[in-house]
Order: sequence, then C-alpha cells, then structure tokens
Amino acid sequence: MKRYLMYITIIIILGFGFYSKVYIPKHTFKTTEVNIADMSLKVNGVGNLGAKEIYKVGSIYGGKVFSFEINEGDFIKKGTLIAKIDSVDLSDKIDELDANIKRIQSDIKALKLDKKSAITSYNYQEVIYKKNYQLFKKEAISELDFKKYKTNRDVSKLQVGSISSKIDSLYAQIIQLEASSDGLKQRLSRYIILAPIDGYITKKLISNFAIINPNQTLVEIVNPKDVWVETHIDTRISGDVKLGDFATVKLRSSDIKYKGKVTNIKPVNNSVTNEREIDISFDKLPIPFYLEEQAIVDITIKELKNIIKIPLTALTTYKEKNGVWIVKNKIINFKEIKILAYSNNGVATKNLASQDILAIPNPKKKTFTNGMKIYND
Repeated sequence: MKRYLMYITIIIILGFGFYSKVYIPKHTFKTTEVNIADMSLKVNGVGNLGAKEIYKVGSIYGGKVFSFEINEGDFIKKGTLIAKIDSVDLSDKIDELDANIKRIQSDIKALKLDKKSAITSYNYQEVIYKKNYQLFKKEAISELDFKKYKTNRDVSKLQVGSISSKIDSLYAQIIQLEASSDGLKQRLSRYIILAPIDGYITKKLISNFAIINPNQTLVEIVNPKDVWVETHIDTRISGDVKLGDFATVKLRSSDIKYKGKVTNIKPVNNSVTNEREIDISFDKLPIPFYLEEQAIVDITIKELKNIIKIPLTALTTYKEKNGVWIVKNKIINFKEIKILAYSNNGVATKNLASQDILAIPNPKKKTFTNGMKIYND
C-alpha cells in the first residue's frame, strides 16, 4: 500500500512538473493591442552619393602648368585662380603689337599736322589761282604764267590728298594690329584657368609644373547644390514616388539621418535590374561629403492618418489567408484582415476594433488553432 501511494505521489509530481515546465510555457504567448495611429508609407533603396553636374576644368592649350596650388577638398569661389599655363612668348608679342600701335598713332599725329599745313598751302594757292585767272581772262598775264599758278594749286591739292591717304592707311594698320592684339590677349586669358562656379575640388588630376596636352582636364569641381544621392528602387514599388516627396538619407560613414527630397526621376528603367533611378537632394548637405559613398534612402510616399495599426509580428497566415489571432477569455480565434499598407514595423487595416487583443505567434511554441486556450506573458 505504501509503495502504491509512493507511485501515485511520483506521478502527481511528474504531471505537475510537466504541466508547469512544459505545457504552460508552450501555451504562453505575448499579446499586443490594436492601435489607432498615423502611418508613413515608404519605399527604400540603396544608392551612392553623386552630383547633377561635375565640372571638368582644363585648358584648351597645352603647356607647362604654373601656380597650381589648390588641393582636393578645397572650397573655392567662382573666379578663383586654379592654374596658369606657360604662354611662352605670347605676352611679348602682345607688347610688340601695342608698341607698334603707339608708334603708328604718333605718326598719324605728325601727319595730321602736315595735312593741316598742306591744306593752308592749298587754300593760299587757290586764292592766287583765282586772282590770276581773272587777270588771264583780261589778257593781263600770259597763258604760261597762268598755268604755273594752276599747277601750284593742283600740286597743293594732291599733297593734301596724299597725306589723307597715308593717314587712312595708318588707321587701317591700327585696326589690324588691334585685332591681332585683342586676339592674342583673348588667347592669353585662356592660359589663366579660373573657377567657373563656387564649389569643392573633388579631383586634382595633375601635379604642379606638369606638361599638359590641349583640352586636358586639370580638376573636377562640384557645386554643393548639385550633390544628391543616386538611388535605385525596384520598379514594382517605385510607381508612387513623385518629385518633391520627403526622404531621409543615411550615409555609410554616419548614423545621422539627413533630410532631403526627390528632385529627379529618370524616365528610363534599367532593363537588367528592373530598377528606376531616383535622385534625392539634401536639405542641408553633410560636410565633408564623399562622392560614390554608399547611402540608404527612405522615401515617404503617403501619410495615413488615424488608421488601425498592428505590429508586423502579429500578422500571420492561416489556411492561405492573411489575418491575426484574436484573444478573448484566453481563447484564440483567427480573423482574416484586409491589409491596406505596410510600414517598416507595422500593418494598416480596417477590419479590427480598437479593443481587440492580438496573440503573437511563436514558431518555437505550440501552433495556433481556432479555439485553442493560451496564457499571456
């Protein structure tokens, strides 16, 4: 009898241990409440820091590079000297042309004085000619004497014309020399390389005193306003993205989330990856920035207000239907729901009441069935 009671006691103890250590833990689950909240619908993608425009600055002429002291990462203003290219004897040729122009201008000044004198002489000879013409008509002087006065007048007139032609010729020479000088000065200005915009030097492609070829790039400049993230998003989820949509950007080198917006959507999809390139500009550019740095982008495409929201962990599939397990008096039953939208950690629906309590499935515990009794954590 005593042995029988001992066996009974052992069985009770083992049964209680199984119930408390195995059965109850296997039937104990976490629960959550249904919330009324706002939800941001987002799409995300991975991209790289790039720029709308990268200005490749160089010289159309070849030669040795002087005064090339800027460095990568420097911020420069528009018009800042980037480099000077050796123009050989171009300055000497310009000085020579300018000296010739001044010499010719001096010659013109002297010829104008000569012309003034010649005009005075011509006017004098014209008066004498007219007086002697009257005398010749009256036969007071001989024809030979009259022709002498006429010749003197004509010679004076030709001298005025000759000086005028010389002056016109010199003016034409000045125009030609000035055109040559302006051309050389314009060419010389292209040996001085200035920054076309405000921006950062992202690449310095040669060293000081290097010999460059015509049209060779010296530096690359990026305007901070042109910097954006070139992200690629699956075409299936990118259709709702619009210009101006709010976005956040997280760079690989930082834990900070930077605010931005969608500023460009490429009209052509990538035929290999079936992705669409969407460019995000920064509200405030992180300084310093590094082109080609990887970035993760979240784009907010819609804001849902006062919707029924449940945690993503509460959503499950039962008999090929999406739904949740509702707990009432420790009994669970499956309820199919219509999913309105997904977020990173939640699901929006309209098929639940705010007072509903949801059981969260756990693959390491008992599988849920309709009418099953559970315990709450």
